[in-house]
Amino acid sequence: MTPPPMTNKTITESSPASTPPESPAGGVEARWHVWGGAASEDEVPHFRPRRWLIQLLLGVLVVLLVVSIGGAVAARRLAERESVNDAAARAGILADAVISPALTPGLQKGDPAAIAQFDTVVRGHVLGDDIVRVKIWSASGTVLYADEPQLIGRTFTLDAEQREAIRNPTTHASVSDLGNSENAFETGQKLVEVYRPVWFPDRSVGLFEIYTSYDPVGIRTSQLWRGFAGITASSLIVLLLLLTPLGWHLFGQVRRYEGQRRRWLERAVNASSEERRRIAGTLHDGPVQELAAASFTVSGAAAKAARGKDPDLATELEGAASSVRSGIRALRGLLGDIYPAALMEDGLAAGLESLAQTSTTATVNVHCHLDPDAEEGLTEDQQRLLFRIAQETVRNAVKHAGPATVTIALAQSPGLVTVDVVDDGIGFDPTTARTLASGHLGLQVISDLADSPGLRVEVSSAPGRGTHWRMTQEVPQ
Repeated sequence: MTPPPMTNKTITESSPASTPPESPAGGVEARWHVWGGAASEDEVPHFRPRRWLIQLLLGVLVVLLVVSIGGAVAARRLAERESVNDAAARAGILADAVISPALTPGLQKGDPAAIAQFDTVVRGHVLGDDIVRVKIWSASGTVLYADEPQLIGRTFTLDAEQREAIRNPTTHASVSDLGNSENAFETGQKLVEVYRPVWFPDRSVGLFEIYTSYDPVGIRTSQLWRGFAGITASSLIVLLLLLTPLGWHLFGQVRRYEGQRRRWLERAVNASSEERRRIAGTLHDGPVQELAAASFTVSGAAAKAARGKDPDLATELEGAASSVRSGIRALRGLLGDIYPAALMEDGLAAGLESLAQTSTTATVNVHCHLDPDAEEGLTEDQQRLLFRIAQETVRNAVKHAGPATVTIALAQSPGLVTVDVVDDGIGFDPTTARTLASGHLGLQVISDLADSPGLRVEVSSAPGRGTHWRMTQEVPQ
């Protein structure tokens, strides 16, 4: 049967590679699936030194940020703890050496003279730049003395820790947020509060309380942080210096591995090309020529039988000659598939146009939209790879798409060359087909060929929605 007429166009217009393909039904196709190659889910992406260096620097910055925040918090807590402990020790010394000897029954009774005498001792030996408030409490919560006169004689409810310090003589020290009513005359956001029990001459218990400035906490925090930051920064720099040669060594190994894999792939492609050339030459010089000679012989015998007035034999011989000529045409078509001369001689665009011509059947019409300049940045190996994958996708469409129109497109964009093969056939489920690829020769061939540096093979398809294959090859700009 004569194939239907076909129009092959070579044009320079092409849709941008980033535009979503339109399905045969007019809607946007199913999502893209990466098919085989280094970009698939089961493979490791190609190692890129710039990306590795950026990731390493970002990692160092993240570590520095985390360590800085953690170090600042730790330094603040450690400084607070040291300040609280120092204040507690200082309060113990003052209580024993200054406060206890100065306690009198008159102070306990609220005698103004005794209070004035005690105030002189406190202002001379206790209050200073660091200690900003001093109080003496009775066990019932009455302020017997305070360097702020308005607090003297007032009664407040002792909190649990104050009562515990009186009941079980202990020293309590902590950072106070000055939120209690007794702190109405304290200024600032935070102070270090320390209280411990003291005893009057009659052995009755009272509570000695001081408030120290929070400023030393900030000073000590800065000191600790500077020391911590210096050690941390030095350690990170040493670590970075140790990792850099190791990273470059690993980078060199990966590059060597990728180069070896690329050479293996190129060798396999070259070997496949040479084998195809050899098989095509053997078929052309052997069976095709022999069949052509047989066709001429049978045609001559048919003519001789016709002249000998044996029409039945002539008809049979002419039918045999016609069958031989059909076989020759089929073999020559197969030779074009095995070794596409147009690709080898004229490049990718010519090869794809020849592929469209030889793939058209009675039920599948193949045409193409080609940018002849797109192949200029491609090496011969890259052109052969793109052609082979396009050839397999077109074969799959011819075999499985049913009555359909297939479009082959070749286009270029900055840094990329794209080959699209789109059909409006029955489509398939790429997720299911991926698991079956090992049993499907065409899909397995595509997966194997897709494992090439800079090449990305994607498919968008769904049952009843047609199929769109896209091959994108990176090229130098």
